[in-house]
Amino acid sequence: MHPSRLSTLPATVPQRLPWPLPALGAWALGWTLWVLLGAAGAAPALAFGAALAATTLAALRCRGRWRQAIAAAGFPLSALVLGAAGALPPAVWLLLLLPVLLVYPLRAWRDAPLFPTPHGALTGLEGLVGQPARVHDAGCGLGHGLAALRRLWPQAALSGSEWSPLLAWATRWRCRHAQVQRGDMWAVPWGAYDLVYLFQRPESMARAHAKAARELAPGAWLVSLEFAVPGVTPVACLQGSGRKPVWIYQPAGPAAPSIQPVRGR
Repeated sequence: MHPSRLSTLPATVPQRLPWPLPALGAWALGWTLWVLLGAAGAAPALAFGAALAATTLAALRCRGRWRQAIAAAGFPLSALVLGAAGALPPAVWLLLLLPVLLVYPLRAWRDAPLFPTPHGALTGLEGLVGQPARVHDAGCGLGHGLAALRRLWPQAALSGSEWSPLLAWATRWRCRHAQVQRGDMWAVPWGAYDLVYLFQRPESMARAHAKAARELAPGAWLVSLEFAVPGVTPVACLQGSGRKPVWIYQPAGPAAPSIQPVRGR
């Protein structure tokens, strides 16, 4: 079956400064604060930490995780390259890495960085797959996908798996309507679910489809936001202006039709 196209009206987006002006502003804020605190006699580590915190807060206002990361990293990296942070002890740079590793361990980057599901990204999915009773978010991050799935199916039994211990804990607190486990999404069995949702990366999709084909029951759905399974024709695809495509598959095939006994006259 050829992919179907469903168009939706683009959501209203607030006006923001064009990229890379937000990043330049965050970097300028960090340098200005660092210089001013140093001139006021603050300790180098204290001045650097305050400037780094201000830069990070400014970076969080950028749209998109990668842009936020670039805006947040620009100030400390430029300080390191220019040698301006040479007076800081090496432990300061190690401490900068610890929050990143705590939130997202290195192993998790083999699947995907932290890609939150945008609000409304799955709108219309319920009209194509019906009412699944058990829905799983593979690699649920901070629970944005679980929140989107709950808006579609408030009565479904929702679950999620996340490798990062800190993100799994935060998602349990944030999405108390779902069962969230800390674990490898590839090791979690999918056979009990009617629908498995993921927002990973292109390199993960062939593996995800193969796992779904092995473990899902006939009639169960595999749904991927933005990234298609290479070489596999979807059952349908939700597309529209201003939204990411939603690829919909039945890796184990459709469920067998129920046969009603014929009664004799």
